[in-house]
Amino acid sequence: MRPDDWHITEDLDDFLARTGDFLRSRPALHTMQLTVTETLRTRGADAYGAEAPVFGRLERAGEVCATFFFRTPPGRLNLTPLAPPEHADTLAARLAGLGHPLPGVSAEHDTATAFAEAWQRYTGATPTLRERHRLYRLGTLTPPEPPPEGRGRVAGERTREQLRFWYREFAAAIGEVPSADADSWADTRFSDRRVTLWEIPDGTPVSMAGVTEMIAGQIRVAPVHTPPHLRGRGYAGAVTVEVSRAALAAGATEVVLFADLANPTSNSLYQRIGYVPVTDFAVYDFSGAAPEVG
Repeated sequence: MRPDDWHITEDLDDFLARTGDFLRSRPALHTMQLTVTETLRTRGADAYGAEAPVFGRLERAGEVCATFFFRTPPGRLNLTPLAPPEHADTLAARLAGLGHPLPGVSAEHDTATAFAEAWQRYTGATPTLRERHRLYRLGTLTPPEPPPEGRGRVAGERTREQLRFWYREFAAAIGEVPSADADSWADTRFSDRRVTLWEIPDGTPVSMAGVTEMIAGQIRVAPVHTPPHLRGRGYAGAVTVEVSRAALAAGATEVVLFADLANPTSNSLYQRIGYVPVTDFAVYDFSGAAPEVG
C-alpha cells in the first residue's frame, strides 16, 4: 500500500459519488461521516466555516475501504476504521508530505492510536489522548421505571433562547467550540423539530436531547444535556427515551449515540434504557512540530 493510494479532494460531490455506498454499508460506525457530509451537501461547503473541508478515500482493487475528512470544527482528522494499521501509516505519510496541518484525530480507538503514532513519526508532533468515547446502538428500548415527573415536548419558537444557552453550556462542558454558532444551531434544530425537551409539570424545561437527520436508516442522538444543578433526577434518561422512541417511529433502523467513557453515569444510564456497546473511539490532540511539504 502506497501513500498515493489515498485520494484527496475538496470536491464533496465527487467524494460522495465515489464513497456513498461504502459509507452507507456500515451506518452506525460511519455515523459521523454520514451526518457531516449530509450537512455540507444540504447547507453548502461553508456550513462549518470559511475554510473548505478536505476529503479522502482509500481504494483497493477499485473498492473503497476507508474515508476521512478534516477542516470541520474542531478541525481534527475524522477517519473511518482502518485495518491493517499500515493504512494509517500511509495516510500520515500522504498528509504530511502535502503539508496538511492537523490539530488531532478522531476515530475508532485502534485506528486513532495507529494514526497518532504515525503522525508523530512523520511530523514530530506529540499526540495527547484527549478523550475516549463509546459508540452505542439501541437494542430494546427500556423506559425508566418509575419515570420522573413531567413529559417530553418537541422544542419550538418560545424555547429558542433556552436552546441557545444550553448549546453553549453543553459545548463548554465537553471542552469544544460549537460546530456552528449557537443561534443557527438552535434555529435549525427547532425549525426541523429535532430537539426534544423534558419539562416538569409546571412547564419548565429541565433537559434536552437532539437528533441528527435520518441518513442510511440511522439517526444519532446528540446532544443530550441537563444543566448541572438539575442532574441526578432522571431527566436525561427520560428525554433520551423520548427521542429514541421518536426515531424508531420515524422509521430508523439504527439509533446510535456516543458517551464519554470518563462519565460512568451516562454510560450506565444509556445501557439501562436499552443501548448496547458497539466499539470505542479515541480523540488525540497534536502539539509541537508541523508537517513540511516534501
